Amino acid sequence: MIAAVTDDSSHLPERHLPEPERLGPGDAGELLTLQRAAYVAEAQAHDDPRLPPLTETLDEVRSALADPAVVVLGIRDGGRLVASVRLRAGADGRVALGRLCVAPDRQGRGLGTTLLRAGESVIGSATAVDLFTGELSTGNLRLYRREGYVETHRTPAGTHDLVHLTKRLR
Repeated sequence: MIAAVTDDSSHLPERHLPEPERLGPGDAGELLTLQRAAYVAEAQAHDDPRLPPLTETLDEVRSALADPAVVVLGIRDGGRLVASVRLRAGADGRVALGRLCVAPDRQGRGLGTTLLRAGESVIGSATAVDLFTGELSTGNLRLYRREGYVETHRTPAGTHDLVHLTKRLR
């Protein structure tokens, strides 16, 4: 699930945001900590403490970071990892964007938007980006729609639906 982003940077003062950097296996522990902190609110909103970002193990995160088909970007502030996103390119030119998360104390400052845009451009041959989020993630849905993502369908996930969105790049 894509979540934990709540990014409404439209009324914040202009400031320089740190550039996203590529993360590797050595960042796994810090990435898992960020992910768990960011997804607690999503779990509460959807009444589902078993969301995959909350149950993923350290070994699974290390494996994702070591996978050559996966690009993981992060933003650090003062050395602390405060935002991240994962991307996986498919053979069909589509990119699956997932695990977009921002530390709870850094939300609303444009970090989610910065990573979303960086993720769209990091895989140069991509023709489209696909993602999903929970139907109760109103801030996330607002961000994705503002950035040009269009809902394609919904799938049931326990007591709520997952909203699938896509954005054509070419």
